[in-house]
Amino acid sequence: MNSCCIIVPCYNEEKRLPIIDFENFISNNENFILLFVNDGSSDNTQEVIDSLAKKNPEKIFSYKLEKNSGKAEAVRQGFIYAIENINSDYFSYLDADLATPLIEIKRLHSIINKNPNWQLIFGSRFKRLGVTINRKIYRHYLGRVIATFISMILKLPIYDTQCGAKIFSKELASSLFQLEFISRWLFDVEIFARIIKQKGREAIYNIAFEEPLQEWVEVSGSKINFLDMIKIPIELIRIKFKYKI
Repeated sequence: MNSCCIIVPCYNEEKRLPIIDFENFISNNENFILLFVNDGSSDNTQEVIDSLAKKNPEKIFSYKLEKNSGKAEAVRQGFIYAIENINSDYFSYLDADLATPLIEIKRLHSIINKNPNWQLIFGSRFKRLGVTINRKIYRHYLGRVIATFISMILKLPIYDTQCGAKIFSKELASSLFQLEFISRWLFDVEIFARIIKQKGREAIYNIAFEEPLQEWVEVSGSKINFLDMIKIPIELIRIKFKYKI
């Protein structure tokens, strides 16, 4: 099976980072590599990451940004560093709190491995019978409104662009993360906008696949507040005109 490097952006995660989960996963899954990106944390996040890396230096890596730049830039810098320094076939990013558990990334990875024509697979938080999708009710309904607008702007039938579980082929990742994103929180939307600009909207149907998650649990301590959320329509308009989509 092809390898996958998981990029984990971290900002002040000293007390929230589920260290044991990461350790167990990387010890029991030889096809995965972890890269923790410290986004200018002001606590002891770097020490926690370094301790993890020392235990398994061939599978766990650390990359430090000197100043806090936000999740979008931390992910982007992580991708650039990983593609240049880590030998992997696929590259992914995942929230440090593991709201999307690592087992789901493993499942997504197994699916994309069976479909070599796909260059992107991404999870969606689709609540249904038989799965565990736990999210605050107001976030769910607000998220659905936002997701509807995003789908209309992209003109693509995507249920959930904002789920923090995506896996890219090395080829696609190399082309998507070179330039800075204009949005601090909606860079996921920009990723799809960039694919549209590069390959055309119709091509997405052949190279990307949205897979409903079986487990996603909202973790307290989100860095996005209500003020950030009400700015989202403005951010979407900026993205629409930036990429002319």
